[in-house]
Amino acid sequence: MCLLTFFPGGVGPDLSALAIGASINRDGHGWAVLTDTQIVTGHGMDADQVIAEFAHARDQHPNGPAVFHSRWATRGIITLGNCHPFPLGRDERTWLAHNGTLPQRVHPRPYDPRSDTRIAAEDYLPKLPFGSVDTRRGFRGLESWLGHSKLVLLTLDPAYAHRSYVFNEHLGIWESGIWYSNTGYQARQPRSWRGPCRYCRTHGPEPGSRYCSRCGWCFICLADFADCDCYSLASRRRPRTCAASRP
Repeated sequence: MCLLTFFPGGVGPDLSALAIGASINRDGHGWAVLTDTQIVTGHGMDADQVIAEFAHARDQHPNGPAVFHSRWATRGIITLGNCHPFPLGRDERTWLAHNGTLPQRVHPRPYDPRSDTRIAAEDYLPKLPFGSVDTRRGFRGLESWLGHSKLVLLTLDPAYAHRSYVFNEHLGIWESGIWYSNTGYQARQPRSWRGPCRYCRTHGPEPGSRYCSRCGWCFICLADFADCDCYSLASRRRPRTCAASRP
């Protein structure tokens, strides 16, 4: 699932929401904060440490846009090098983070340990395959390529008209001035809860199944598939019920 969080300039983080997202998406964490002169970044596998580092950086630089990401690995190995955000090409003036699964064009080939997002950031998107994102055609072209995925870009490159971009923003959620890529930042419902899935807010469980057919939420233990109490840790890497279940 992953949880991608965007903070406009002047907006501080909800540390509780970041901790909830990190507890579900436990395969690495990272952040970026745009200052007047550079983009400060941090990555790590320890959620508490990374969140604390981000909170400190945000306190020091509250005025620029910022991003935080907690990963649930779908493609690419679990390693610090696959933690978002990534620089665009070799240009550290521009960083991006992503939530979802990208098209096959950027899927890792055999023996490539990188994630699809890292491949896109390093090899594909620096070529501007859709043109400038400051044009309507380029912006919509990238959003169309992303499908149901979401992507946030922070930049100090003067070639860009803006310092931050949120692609497929309408697929996420704004709450208290903060944009979240999905509802994975919210506290879990009590066990007596019934109704539509709290992640995708649409489907219920399929007949004979405990999982939401769209996103994989478990209606028994009320957890995401990645954090489901009904399966052992060895079962965690099994694919979800639907390839389109990762918004």
